[in-house]
Amino acid sequence: MEKLKNIKGALFDLDGTILDSMQVWDQIDEKFLSLRGIPMPPDYTETVRTMEFEAAAQYTIARFGLSDSPWAIIQEWKELARLAYAEEIRLKPFVKEYLTNLYQRGISLGVATSSAKELFMPALQNNQIAHLFSAFATTKETATGKECPDVYHLAAKRLGKTPAECAVFEDTLLGVTSAKRGGYVTVGVYDKSAEQEKNEIMQKADIYIFSFSSLL
Repeated sequence: MEKLKNIKGALFDLDGTILDSMQVWDQIDEKFLSLRGIPMPPDYTETVRTMEFEAAAQYTIARFGLSDSPWAIIQEWKELARLAYAEEIRLKPFVKEYLTNLYQRGISLGVATSSAKELFMPALQNNQIAHLFSAFATTKETATGKECPDVYHLAAKRLGKTPAECAVFEDTLLGVTSAKRGGYVTVGVYDKSAEQEKNEIMQKADIYIFSFSSLL
């Protein structure tokens, strides 16, 4: 963990990284498609999970030939997710302890996510960690998704830090690869939803953890 010793900022993805939420999106995707009589394809959630809402809605319309507008699909997803994020979603083990440890050491914490703020803020508040973060950035605010490091750069800028001063915590190969290309120390975080990518993430990331307990 030597590479984390001198960081001044830490940027966190949310879903699958610090929030134990990926199964909720599986359930939302399955319910959304079942209402239209469409069986859940095994690759669907994995394909859309790193996309911003607009891109995911457009992909869904194109893939299944839906007549819904992107706006209508996004509103339906958000309503299905709203209560889950506000009331059900919990942190992954030892996340709160690790974030608190960083905060108490004076390391600035930021969020870099593809999720919508109206969804994730209630989850952070419900789990009593929202106050630990001093910057938030979403891919909706950038011209690209997580295939490019723009969202991490925006979060780092809002923290007043450079990429070289920050670590990025991500559970997907896309996120780890992009953050590494952007000049960040990368921490791959295990999540069951990214099991198929695990070996590649372990090779790509500077550090790989199965639990935040290993960082305490």
